[in-house]
Amino acid sequence: MSDPEHNTDQHTRRIRSFVRREGRLTPGQQRALDELWPRYGLAADTSLVAPVAFGRTAPLTLEIGFGNGASLAAMARQDTESNYVGIEVHRPGVGHLLKQIEIDGLENVRIYCHDAVEILNQCIDDHSLDRVLLFFPDPWHKKKHHKRRIVQPPFVNLLARKLKRGGIFHMATDWQAYAEHMLEVMESATAFSNAAGNQGYSERPDYRPTTKFEQRGRRLGHGVWDLIYRRN
Repeated sequence: MSDPEHNTDQHTRRIRSFVRREGRLTPGQQRALDELWPRYGLAADTSLVAPVAFGRTAPLTLEIGFGNGASLAAMARQDTESNYVGIEVHRPGVGHLLKQIEIDGLENVRIYCHDAVEILNQCIDDHSLDRVLLFFPDPWHKKKHHKRRIVQPPFVNLLARKLKRGGIFHMATDWQAYAEHMLEVMESATAFSNAAGNQGYSERPDYRPTTKFEQRGRRLGHGVWDLIYRRN
């Protein structure tokens, strides 16, 4: 199989927003990686040329940190006129999404298994994305770990380069403190405008599926905050 990121982590000075908790691959996930990765996977050193990768030109959405891929598969299934690229560092999640792609017969999804910041820098052309999704990233809730949060000014500046004018950056979190952090960072980003107005949170749009964990959290009274910003 064309290796979905050999995980050759070398020491870098950049603080990473994730820790590799690989977990054990199920036999089904391993089969999916072996058999389906060559068709739907993108090598970490391969630039994304969407018309080549998908065989067509269409609006392009990138989801960063898709977890087990359930939401990404649901969005791609409901929006077959768009192309979707997912980035996830954990191979069990990649294997799970590959299985779902096969079950649903999805041809509008491609996957990177690597660090999202490196993929954005090295593989994604400037002004090529219509939408970037960041749903329920690790909140790194301990104060000493706040520096690991992915939503920081350098990351936002990077997305501003990759999004088309008018493109959307959509975040969602179930940690209020992280929502407030995201809001503070984004309100200071001159390249973006808040779709909900100054200092506002957005209603969940129909295209964002609710996960079983989100549904359970809502039953327990937990909040969820969506932030949607448009590239100026």
